[in-house]
Amino acid sequence: MSITESLFDTHLPPLADRIRPRTLEEFVGQSHLLADGKILSRITSSQSLFSIILWGPPGSGKTTLARIVAKSVKAHIEELSAVSSGVKDLRRVIELGKRNKEMGRYTILFIDEIHRFSKSQQDALLHAVEEGIVILIGATTENPSFEVISPLLSRCRVLVLKPLADEHLHHIINHAFATDIKLNKGQIELPDPVRDQLIHASGGDARKMLNTLDVCIHLLGNAESISNEILLEALQSGTQIYDKTGDYHYDTISAFIKSVRGSDPDAAIYWLALMLEGGEQPEFIARRLVILASEDVGNADPQALTVATSGFQAVHTIGFPEGAIILAQVTTYLASAPKSNASYKAIKSAQEYVKENPTPGVPLHLRNAPTSLMKNQGYGKGYDYPHNHPDHFVKAQYLPDNVNETFYNPTHLGHEEYIRNRLKSLWKDRYSED
Repeated sequence: MSITESLFDTHLPPLADRIRPRTLEEFVGQSHLLADGKILSRITSSQSLFSIILWGPPGSGKTTLARIVAKSVKAHIEELSAVSSGVKDLRRVIELGKRNKEMGRYTILFIDEIHRFSKSQQDALLHAVEEGIVILIGATTENPSFEVISPLLSRCRVLVLKPLADEHLHHIINHAFATDIKLNKGQIELPDPVRDQLIHASGGDARKMLNTLDVCIHLLGNAESISNEILLEALQSGTQIYDKTGDYHYDTISAFIKSVRGSDPDAAIYWLALMLEGGEQPEFIARRLVILASEDVGNADPQALTVATSGFQAVHTIGFPEGAIILAQVTTYLASAPKSNASYKAIKSAQEYVKENPTPGVPLHLRNAPTSLMKNQGYGKGYDYPHNHPDHFVKAQYLPDNVNETFYNPTHLGHEEYIRNRLKSLWKDRYSED
């Protein structure tokens, strides 16, 4: 009998389920939500619930957190998948929620992949959530602003989960080898280089990492140590067929976006074709292209955002299969365009500055003065209207006092070369002559 045969019982659940955390103390990562005084910690300690939507990448702990919250407040939890559930299932849970509420007990309705619920299905939830018949915990990998109807979104608090860091994944592997009913027997080794490669390939997704480790162990045969060859085989075995609901969905959209960002239209078109042939939602791809047009092309080609936005609207209007032609045009345009993330870096830099520094007063000359009282207090006094000057520009102070930062640094690429030269001529003290 091989090591694998002696260690594994086909009736056991997957490794990811076997070592799933049961309490907040066991949970790894998401400290911005779980640390003392943070929102999920307060919910569980105060026993006071409200509807939330957990938005984060796969394998970041959304389902686990929903179960932990339900257990900690002694609530009944019903779990539905938006892929396989309908209005009939919602009505059943709502009726159960009514009975539980009469007995003074919370009913949590956890909906996985809530972004896949139709508008009518989401509408069916509104009254129950509003009346507190059920406490909704929705899980989604997609931006709720696009995928969840506004009335339902306004009744929920959106909590953003982050991909797990390498240190978290190391901890989870250690926990698996220390506590799992099969792995803690010490008969299987995971060398450090292979462990590092496994973590790197997981991309912050704990479930993907543990599922891959599961496959590795099944591939061991009589070996006692997981080699790099076994790991590569395990990783490959999970990506043979495109699955628009699984891990490969996220790997492929990542490859697509990075190909466009990397200015390789051929690679971008390849990944686009693979997604479309696999049944990926065209609007999902189009939304990602709109974001990329601003984040990665920016003012190097200001037309890129217009092209991407128009493409999104056209795909939404025309549908499929003709929408593939539009996506191909937008993809090749963005992949071929000059690139700049200067705008993206500018807002990130400004946000960090604002977080770390006290909020200043707006200079009086920049304030609006709609009343005589405000005018008498100096609002708007000294403001010099730029259009009254040659070139429609006058040098003035627009930043608050004591703020002397340059957030936007245009590149030398595409249209941003023109922008950079213009700003250098206007604000010589901010921009170097390089």
